[in-house]
Amino acid sequence: MSISHTLLGLLETGPRHGYDLKRAFDEKFGHDRPLHYGQVYSTMSRLLKNGLVEVDGIEPGGGPERKRYAITHAGVTDVEEWLSRPEKPEPYLQSTLYTKLVLALLTQRDGAELLDTQRSEHLRLMRELTRRKTEGDLADQLICDHALFHLEADLRWLETAAARLDRLAKEVGA
Repeated sequence: MSISHTLLGLLETGPRHGYDLKRAFDEKFGHDRPLHYGQVYSTMSRLLKNGLVEVDGIEPGGGPERKRYAITHAGVTDVEEWLSRPEKPEPYLQSTLYTKLVLALLTQRDGAELLDTQRSEHLRLMRELTRRKTEGDLADQLICDHALFHLEADLRWLETAAARLDRLAKEVGA
């Protein structure tokens, strides 16, 4: 996810202070990875330097002055270009799961045990996401669906790998 583009997109709805941007980001996109305040302010500083945002006002506060940021025309154009550009599909050809399985086989460890342990962890997370999905709003349901579909694909791969484990062990050992 592009944090700078996401913050710019949030600014398109109206000027905001840094702490308001963090709250909006965390509420909409940061379910599992909330932003740190330092990340927000360093990103805003970079966007300001690049002419994609401007300071819309400064208010005195109990500590440092509070800047309110607004998106510039160049920032709107940048967000528009980012939104219209398709994301590169990630085929995961060199996944960590594959690497761990091959290394387990190379080092004479139990590949089936590794796959079983991973399958259990995937199923645990799928149960958690399914529970979260039933309790969440539509946005949360879509986020959970995305994760669940990826986990289902991983589970299919784990099953396929388990079915081919003996052949893979022979090829890896060759």
